Amino acid sequence: MELTFVHWVYASITLLIIGTMILRKSIVIPTIIGTFLIGLLYNESLLSGFTSVFLANIVAAKELFNIFLIITLMVALLQSLKDLRADERMILPIQKVMVNGHVAYFVLVVVTYIISLFFWPTPAVPLICALLVPAAIRAGLPAMMAAIAVALAGQGMALSSDYIMQVAPSLSAKGAELDVGVVANKALVLSLVTGVVAILSSYVLYRTTIRSPLSVQNDIEMKALSGENEEKQPVEGKDNEVLSKLFAVLVPLTLFGVMVVMVASKVWEGRLSGFEGGDGAAFIGGVATILMVFATVLKWKTKALDRVSDHITAGFVFAFKAMGPVIPIAGFFFLGSGAFAADILLLDEGGKPPAFLFDLVQSLQGALPESELLSSFSILIVGMLSGLDGSGFSGLPLTGTLAGAMMSSSADASTLAAIGQMGSIWTGGGTIIAWSSLIAVAGFCGVSVVELVRKNFIPVLLGLVAATLVAMYLW
Repeated sequence: MELTFVHWVYASITLLIIGTMILRKSIVIPTIIGTFLIGLLYNESLLSGFTSVFLANIVAAKELFNIFLIITLMVALLQSLKDLRADERMILPIQKVMVNGHVAYFVLVVVTYIISLFFWPTPAVPLICALLVPAAIRAGLPAMMAAIAVALAGQGMALSSDYIMQVAPSLSAKGAELDVGVVANKALVLSLVTGVVAILSSYVLYRTTIRSPLSVQNDIEMKALSGENEEKQPVEGKDNEVLSKLFAVLVPLTLFGVMVVMVASKVWEGRLSGFEGGDGAAFIGGVATILMVFATVLKWKTKALDRVSDHITAGFVFAFKAMGPVIPIAGFFFLGSGAFAADILLLDEGGKPPAFLFDLVQSLQGALPESELLSSFSILIVGMLSGLDGSGFSGLPLTGTLAGAMMSSSADASTLAAIGQMGSIWTGGGTIIAWSSLIAVAGFCGVSVVELVRKNFIPVLLGLVAATLVAMYLW
């Protein structure tokens, strides 16, 4: 597609947004203004500019609401456990393994990676953040470092290879007309290289923030993790030690059972197969809701009718307060996707909607160099740009196709496809994009998603460069 003036405006605003992020400033205003300008210029209507701003937020909220809801339900569960004092008992056994913040960081990395390999990080994150992150914070690991560990190991290292389900390598291989197994094997190696470099770099950069297990800051972050913004109020009624112990055991065992069911569904592919992504999150969210209701009813009896509402309200307040700014940001980048542009710009059905971001990336194809070094880094950059829409998978057909087109005597197509896959998923999957599923990690850990992006940026960039160089050396 020939690039229009609106394409260049979209590109300019995208660069402005990236520059604003580098300057460590909020990007909400640039994205809102950008959405208004694109709506105004594309439809040549001032009215369209205003409606586009609203509709972009509606579309983004609709697409992201499942993440907001799972955060809400898990926070509500934690609130109900707090009433029973079961939350403190639940993490005591795990604290024995996480003897300090340094050990906790690497325990989080290993567990997150293993779980996320079997099913995508979306359902893995609630499990890990409910069971392990509180124990890690108690051990002295800052909530931000816990979020970094979960994001890099799950959203990055595990998802970028997608070695078990092989959805990502299938998309890459199809575009380049290659064997899926070849791309999957190379992607696995490159994902490990990127992950190890990024995870170790983050540890080296931020290890000085790790605290003593006795630090009072640990208690402050634990309150933020469970959605407490004020001083803890004494819980009404008598403590029931039996109920406290019961739910301290029941909740971890139930969540572990959820994990077993999801893994078993992968192995046997029976009627329960397909518990990945949104399906897995729905399964966990439903289980968490029932556990929350049981805990509240057993604690509060007839008062539970009101108390359950309080827990859910607190969960929604926490989720929207922490993640609300992401909605207008996501709206702008959804506007750049052909899948959402028609709804935002109110285009007629049957017509081809614009895909500003995809068109811009695709236009780079003719300018890509043919040397192995430049080809490898060019397709890495294309992959990263294609991930800017917040979906690490949407750019894989493009990078796969480019890999096939750029194949030469010095550059293997499967290697280029794997490199492009790294760039796309590590960016949009996501570890360095605030409007991706990274908001779930930030939400569960009680940290700013924008700050998490900033912390991840340099380590991930180092990892991607290292993986590209390793790919050139090995293949």
